Amino acid sequence: MKAFFSRLAGLTRGKPRPKVAPGASAAPAGQGFLVFQQTGEVIRAELVLREAEFRVKVMGPPPALRTGCDMVVVFDLMQEPRIHRTLEAHGLEPLRIVPVRDALLDPVSLFQVRDYGAWFMVRAANMKITVERASGKIVNISGGGCPDVPYLAALLTGQGIGEAEEPRLKGQTLCSYSLQRAFEEARRLWRG
Repeated sequence: MKAFFSRLAGLTRGKPRPKVAPGASAAPAGQGFLVFQQTGEVIRAELVLREAEFRVKVMGPPPALRTGCDMVVVFDLMQEPRIHRTLEAHGLEPLRIVPVRDALLDPVSLFQVRDYGAWFMVRAANMKITVERASGKIVNISGGGCPDVPYLAALLTGQGIGEAEEPRLKGQTLCSYSLQRAFEEARRLWRG
């Protein structure tokens, strides 16, 4: 971590620093991402950073940097020192902080969408939700291995994606988090 800060200081030495309001993005700024060992840490980091009003998003890591977790937190690299302090204050320590300088290091979309004609399916991590295009009706939920998946599937299947209760309100596991992300993307796609 010290090497990163030394390198960063060397790059900016003698150059005026842009004035950036707390939580705001400097433009144009590069992106970086936070790599964690466990998905639960990504979920906590996203929550902590959003509550601190940082603009972050969860994506998939590039293949070269996959660890035990299949998600990373993408952030504005100019905010890195503040983000690191915020995470540290909440007991969160990423395995790595990676600046995106190369196309091979680009995070990948957390979502995969499949078109089945009258239906479309959104996959986030290992959870999938399938929606009937014309009506917006949720026709299937699958994936995961968490104990709350059958319960969530029973609650949501047959409901309209526009009116259904969000999975995060009833689920308690990593699978429900992934299903929530797939649900949000499916709702966005259905609404057009």
